[in-house]
Amino acid sequence: MTHEEPRASTPRGLARREQLVGIGLDLLAEGGWAALTARAVADRARIRPGLLHHYFNGLPGLHVAVAQRASETIVDPVVDALVAAPDTAAALRALRERVLDMLAGERNLRLAAELLVRALRDPRMGAERRDWSREVRARIAARLEHLRPSWPPERREGTAMLFTAMLDGLMLQLILDPELPADPALHATEALAADS
Repeated sequence: MTHEEPRASTPRGLARREQLVGIGLDLLAEGGWAALTARAVADRARIRPGLLHHYFNGLPGLHVAVAQRASETIVDPVVDALVAAPDTAAALRALRERVLDMLAGERNLRLAAELLVRALRDPRMGAERRDWSREVRARIAARLEHLRPSWPPERREGTAMLFTAMLDGLMLQLILDPELPADPALHATEALAADS
């Protein structure tokens, strides 16, 4: 156990950590990774920049925490609704509703773009994103096992991969073309989960 862990695990420490992650998300959405500096976070939080070490082991740790929170905020609600649905029809309805929420607003699209760029350039962030993506795919595949028990494992895993790729791809397409309608992609996704 390090000296920093007890401080961040107290209720006050956890609240401060949450505040700093929230500030980091705001800075990332406003100006990208270049704007997410120790000084900028400290100024907004009215703390000394050195305190980031106590909560995150420094700025790189804060960057990872912000990236994790951005992923949780943007994509996890879609996956949560999808895997919580009682049947395929409800899962598809949930997917349609939640994807539109996920894609709403420039903030989410900016955060998604920053996550992708950083994952490509930073091996640590790439590993975090890869692990998160694997977990999301595993959750979807596990749910498909219940919804489609007759499907072989390869089909469930392949469908889970296509679902997650569709979510990432829709965000990328809307970053490039904000006027692009999402409905055609959602209709095509529904065909993936057909009974055949």
